[in-house]
Amino acid sequence: EMENQTTGTEFVLLGLTRDHLLQRLLFTMFLIIYLIILLGNMVVMMVIRTDLHLQSPMYFFLFHLAFIDICYGTTVVPKMLVNFLVKGSITISINACMTQMFFIFLSAGCEVFMISVMAYDRYVAICNPLNYQEAMNKHFCYQLVVSVWATGLLYSVLNTVPVLNIQFCGHTEIKHFSCELPPLLSAACSGMFLSKLILLSSAVIFGSSSFLLTLISYIYIITTILKIQSAEGRHKAFSTCSSHFIVVGLLYITALVQYTKPKSVSSIILDQVLSTQYSILTPLLNPIIYTLKNKDVKTALSRI
Repeated sequence: EMENQTTGTEFVLLGLTRDHLLQRLLFTMFLIIYLIILLGNMVVMMVIRTDLHLQSPMYFFLFHLAFIDICYGTTVVPKMLVNFLVKGSITISINACMTQMFFIFLSAGCEVFMISVMAYDRYVAICNPLNYQEAMNKHFCYQLVVSVWATGLLYSVLNTVPVLNIQFCGHTEIKHFSCELPPLLSAACSGMFLSKLILLSSAVIFGSSSFLLTLISYIYIITTILKIQSAEGRHKAFSTCSSHFIVVGLLYITALVQYTKPKSVSSIILDQVLSTQYSILTPLLNPIIYTLKNKDVKTALSRI
């Protein structure tokens, strides 16, 4: 008998591959990646917390970005590693699936808005340096971080709760390596209209607002830097933003490909590659970029 309600439903995750040799290779690769995510971001957090030279708002926000990246990677990668070791069907309960999806949305929402907050911090530092300490005081910085987590939570709740009313038919296969909403909606029988509407609306509202905040900040930053007379001054100003430029570029280029790709090129493999960029490569690359491109962080690491 077909079961129509989500209650008691078990999903089958098709994963990246069912080839046993390739699974072992992918297990090793993603285990190394996950350890680098943990180690890299924990080192960034430790250095910022212990070094007296890294107590500015910029590094306060970087500390929280590193924490978000650990959460993001931990939400996705450990389940992938377990799946690579399973020889039979990879199943996940509805409760576990909803929990994973909730934290994926939470981490993604916090990531993009923390990037926007960091862009605003650089805007104040470069465009209004005389009032920087007053404008970015400790109380305001804490308010910004709380706002980031509140926005991420709202984004996650808005997208997760409607899924509880979706109807699935029996043993549902999800053509993905994790419980993300688009492949989950593709496997639904009925009741997915509201979730699709909220997913699209929230992506437009939350995504465009964070993008515009970041874009406007950087338009002012670049305009201000170009007005600096000396080449040394311009170089110094750009160097304080270069790592953030790269992180923003990676994040929004991936988003641009995800949301503007033609339906004709839509495929399971492409969607999984883009998802891997968001949930695995971004947490992996962020600490590497901020360490290699940031002179203060490299100096602090050398003092350990």
